[in-house]
Amino acid sequence: MIERYSRPQMKRVWSDDNKFAKWLEVEIAVCEAWADLGVIPREVVPKIKLARVNHKRMEEILKETHHDMTAFLGSVAESLGKESRFVHLGLTSSDVMDTALSLQLVEAAELLTQDIKGLVSVLAEKALKYKYTPMMGRTHGIHAEPISFGLKLALWIEEMNRNRVRLNEAKRAIAVGKISGAVGTYATLSPEVEEKACARLKLAPAPISSQILQRDRHAQFVTTLAIISSSLEKFATEIRGLQKTETREVEEPFSAGQTGSSAMPHKRNPELCERVCGLARLVRGYALTSMENIALWHERDISHSSTERITLPDSCLLLDYSLALFTSVMKGLQVYPQRMKRNLGLTKGLIFSQRVMLALIEKGLSRQKAYELVQRSAMKTWKGNRTFLSLLKADAEVTASLPAAELEKLFDYQYYLRYIDEIFRRLGLTEAQWKDKLGGVEPDELAPRTV
Repeated sequence: MIERYSRPQMKRVWSDDNKFAKWLEVEIAVCEAWADLGVIPREVVPKIKLARVNHKRMEEILKETHHDMTAFLGSVAESLGKESRFVHLGLTSSDVMDTALSLQLVEAAELLTQDIKGLVSVLAEKALKYKYTPMMGRTHGIHAEPISFGLKLALWIEEMNRNRVRLNEAKRAIAVGKISGAVGTYATLSPEVEEKACARLKLAPAPISSQILQRDRHAQFVTTLAIISSSLEKFATEIRGLQKTETREVEEPFSAGQTGSSAMPHKRNPELCERVCGLARLVRGYALTSMENIALWHERDISHSSTERITLPDSCLLLDYSLALFTSVMKGLQVYPQRMKRNLGLTKGLIFSQRVMLALIEKGLSRQKAYELVQRSAMKTWKGNRTFLSLLKADAEVTASLPAAELEKLFDYQYYLRYIDEIFRRLGLTEAQWKDKLGGVEPDELAPRTV
């Protein structure tokens, strides 16, 4: 089923062709290291570099040996002849497999980094466009105070930038090779062989290893992918919430001819965002498996091997797909500023309650008294048809401190957006920095200042 979610570049990283090519790359790097040290003749290296893996022949040998490395070596040997005796000299299977796996994970991480950059670029474009577009901020699902839609997206940008840093750290943790022999003692080779081979592969040699690279490295990598997937789920869940019929402030793209339901022709469902949410749960499951792979018997067992054949490719493929999918959602996102404006007024001005309370405190009332006066009118607003402002104006205790004209000035959406520019500057997210990417798109006009 994972094939459904595969994109060509990431699919190539985890293909058998690439895996076995990486195995051969490691074997050749080790042969070159041996030649540098004078252990094998320098003249055999060019011939060894011509080695090839015959997949069909490898499968035939595998049926007999039931061991993929010996089948691989048998296939390579048949492509070489007598020079094959120098291939795999002093190595154990994990020297090749784990080092090659690191190469694959580095490739995957680089693709995912590009995916993240692409998403951040789209989010930045939208954040600047809707920088001053007021909308309702919600806590517990209840109207709280105004924010801007651009501010919501800017929050996501900063989170994805943190995810990019996390991914870079995880890539660094896994960008290591291990060529230390059967149980990590270098008994059949030397640390110098490892250092030379890893240098050719652009990997750091693991400072110490057993028969395998330690699986805390892989757990860090997959857990990082799970965190990134969870961020995408968070963003997608927000879009789902804002797309609810009662809210309908944004909608994910809905193309001509698309259907949302076999029974109800009117449906426009957030199914893309729901897909992102579902796949995140799967990646988090892989993270748990990767942590369970850390504890192995003695210098190694292979209880981790069977799971990693699924969890490592799949987590990379799924996150790559999810990033691309959510980026396409954000590119085509339908945003409805007028609906946002309408929803701001649903509570008839209650969202200004804190500002009124603070103004009363500034006039000399105790916090407890100010809270009591404001809540009194607020509760009447919830239950009746009058606006919050009209009830406050009718309350003699309130107007004794705040005359009607002063009250009216407090009901100003832009009061809540006055530090938007400063927040964006903190993020390095200014129109000047993104002008080329925006292609001249202008931020939305400021909404009217009063209710």
